[in-house]
Amino acid sequence: MGYHLSLYKFLDGEPAEPDLDVVRAVLSPVRAGQEKDDDATEYWIRAADGSEVEIGVFAEFISVVRPQVGDVWKIIIELVDRLRAGILIPDGTFLCPEDMRAHLPEGMESSSVFVPAVTLAAFERAAGPFMDPLT
Repeated sequence: MGYHLSLYKFLDGEPAEPDLDVVRAVLSPVRAGQEKDDDATEYWIRAADGSEVEIGVFAEFISVVRPQVGDVWKIIIELVDRLRAGILIPDGTFLCPEDMRAHLPEGMESSSVFVPAVTLAAFERAAGPFMDPLT
């Protein structure tokens, strides 16, 4: 797959910096191919079934590049959930927890799908034709 996703959390209409402690807690145990680095901003992740994804951590968002079909999606969704973030899908839809509604930038609510929690099933419904079957 050549697509990518972006993970965002908004506070008071502005992108919030990702919580690096949460990022490390979720991604470090499944990091592949590189020496462990507590200050890492780039991760190559490999799930137990061998599926992989590149993840980059930036000041205002997290980039998820070329996720493969498989259990790696469980890791991505766990990261989104633990960060209380949302997922910007390639078609421009923003899937996010309901409690982020009040924090979105002006005008973003109309292109957002709100759910009680971002789950794999909610993501699959929102992503529709842009994603292959993920499991």
